[in-house]
Amino acid sequence: MLETVIVVFHLLGAIGVVVLVLLQQGKGADAGASFGSGASGTVFGSQGSSTFLSRVTGILATAFFLTSLGLGYFAKEKADALTQVGLPDPAMLEVQQEKPAAEDVPVLEEQKPAVNAADVPQAPEQQ
Repeated sequence: MLETVIVVFHLLGAIGVVVLVLLQQGKGADAGASFGSGASGTVFGSQGSSTFLSRVTGILATAFFLTSLGLGYFAKEKADALTQVGLPDPAMLEVQQEKPAAEDVPVLEEQKPAVNAADVPQAPEQQ
């Protein structure tokens, strides 16, 4: 139940971060800023206080990071529970192939090569 809630918040946070980043205007994105008529003499425009959108983006990015850690914790707990049940760890499995004994190998009948075309068996006709 808690994992489902965290997944929902994770998805909403991811969508929110993408939307907020796309809504924001970059620093110095005015057309005149690239030609030197920006609001200040800095390269990227004025360094004013952060806007509401940038603060919300930072909060959502932090929430996204925390939900990622939470989902990683739940995944680890599930993996540990599976190994305690008795299922082996796939990384530790070693596949050993046994060589069959000589008496277990089937022996085919010896056939002599066909000398004439009449000696070659014909395939059944298909309709």
